[in-house]
Amino acid sequence: MSPKLGAHMSAAGGVSKAFARGQSVGCETIQIFTRNQNRWESKPLDPAEIERWHAAAAETGIAPAISHASYLINLGSPDDALWEKSIGALVDELQRAEALGLLGVVLHPGAHMEQGEEVGIARVAAGLDRAHAATAGFQTLTLLEITAGQGTTLGYKFEHLAAMRSQAATAERIAVCFDTCHAFAAGYDFRTPESYAAMIEAFDRTVGLALLKCFHLNDSKGTLGNRRDRHEHIGKGGIGLSGFAHLLNDPRFAGIPMLLETDKSDDLHEDAENLAVLRGLIERG
Repeated sequence: MSPKLGAHMSAAGGVSKAFARGQSVGCETIQIFTRNQNRWESKPLDPAEIERWHAAAAETGIAPAISHASYLINLGSPDDALWEKSIGALVDELQRAEALGLLGVVLHPGAHMEQGEEVGIARVAAGLDRAHAATAGFQTLTLLEITAGQGTTLGYKFEHLAAMRSQAATAERIAVCFDTCHAFAAGYDFRTPESYAAMIEAFDRTVGLALLKCFHLNDSKGTLGNRRDRHEHIGKGGIGLSGFAHLLNDPRFAGIPMLLETDKSDDLHEDAENLAVLRGLIERG
């Protein structure tokens, strides 16, 4: 059994349209934005569109589906007004995801804004608890994403993600999304068998492999540890094909969604090409 491969798909014209777009390039899993990621306000999902979403999911067999939360959210913010706004936005993201039956909502944990990492991590954990209390009983997970570590951004160390979860009272609602570009930019090398094994062992020891629920597969335009979030097409960046081959052939990640977030044209040919490259790296037993 191999990982499930897919890509982030546009939800323009209605979230249900993402399935046809994904199917057209060979996606087995998809990620979407359920709302405008660059605005605080958004219209609620149309009940009819929710029905169309579930019908399209059943028809295409593409699963699981995941959403990515708004980039505006900062649960690490020391500014109370922004923190409250961020909690409210995450609640909205979780409500939308639950209505669509999504596996999880991928979330950039936030930035501490010069208050220090320990303070920021505690702030994130408290914000997660607030959002989860407002969505009690939901099945949709909050998937904390490893970050590249630009500026005062939190989440560029496995220890950050582990601490956020351990400090939250709602830890059962929290899992992790592993972004290959972000991890590489944060200084995690996984291009050789030895470095890959060491990184995965460190993740398992710190966070736990059972909590790794999805991957973002992006090569990096930057170099190892440069702390810059710049996605590149598979095999065209600093990670190269070998790093992706290690992930794709690790039996521990069989069935786990692995999603592209690379640049694309309207015809999506880049997604089709990147997916073909990834599938070509899977060793057939």
